[in-house]
Amino acid sequence: MRSKRSKPWIHRNSRFIIAGIAAVGAVITAYLAIEKLTGGTVICPVEGCDKVLESPYATVFGLPLALFGFLAYAGMGTMAIAPWLINPDSQKELRSKVENWSWLLIFVGAVSMTIFSSYLMYIMAFEIKSLCIYCIGSAICSISLFILALIGRNWEDIGQLIFTAIIVGMITMVGTLAVYAPIHSTSATEPNVSGITTTSTPAKVALAEHLTKVDAKMYGAYWCSHCQDQKRLFGQEAVSKLNYIECDPKGKNPQPNLCKTAGVKAYPTWEISGQPYEGVVSLDNLAKLSGYQGATNFDNP
Repeated sequence: MRSKRSKPWIHRNSRFIIAGIAAVGAVITAYLAIEKLTGGTVICPVEGCDKVLESPYATVFGLPLALFGFLAYAGMGTMAIAPWLINPDSQKELRSKVENWSWLLIFVGAVSMTIFSSYLMYIMAFEIKSLCIYCIGSAICSISLFILALIGRNWEDIGQLIFTAIIVGMITMVGTLAVYAPIHSTSATEPNVSGITTTSTPAKVALAEHLTKVDAKMYGAYWCSHCQDQKRLFGQEAVSKLNYIECDPKGKNPQPNLCKTAGVKAYPTWEISGQPYEGVVSLDNLAKLSGYQGATNFDNP
């Protein structure tokens, strides 16, 4: 009598490996999402990481892209361990169905995540032109999940699998381009006040005029969300009076050489009396740092 052929090692352990990789991806994206939602600063081991994480591509529907990444990895991990939650003795048929359906969902999810991650890698390399180690790590996790979804089980109908991958890939690419269409349709050469709808009180206008008078400079980039936060503190009218220097060559009236000479490493960066101050600075602190003597009731009309 012939002995039953044993499963390959990868087939026996693929779900465990998928769950582990999904956990790593979830940790990476959770960290980025938490820092973004709480206004914290991501610790970047390489220069330029902040440029990627503050780009408009890092936000989807007003929420951090990392949050959606966390949900995707959490979903992949859940599908990987789903059959383990069912008793194989008393619910054998149900467990078999869950195994088959969860594998299909894992494959669909892995294809979608790989396509999306590949697009983001392209954007990072050719549009933003900066390196984000967290983004690369997440992309590696996505590709690893795709490879494991392919080799982690014995797929009976390879043709159907390829057809599914093509359909999912097309839907993912179309959806991705649709989500990011506003970024490409919005010209980077819009005025400095673009997107600023907050109003300026007389005190805010006076402070902005004073900062310009004492040659205080605000270095930033059109895609920087923290720069937008800083501008919103001033309001539309006051922002137009600031000595703002655009550091990105694609922005309105860019002056990247000035940013390089000033040693700007983060956006926004204020230069007041020759001293740099990184990050969003409150109006009260800007007043103190610049020696402003006017009214400081910035929130009162």
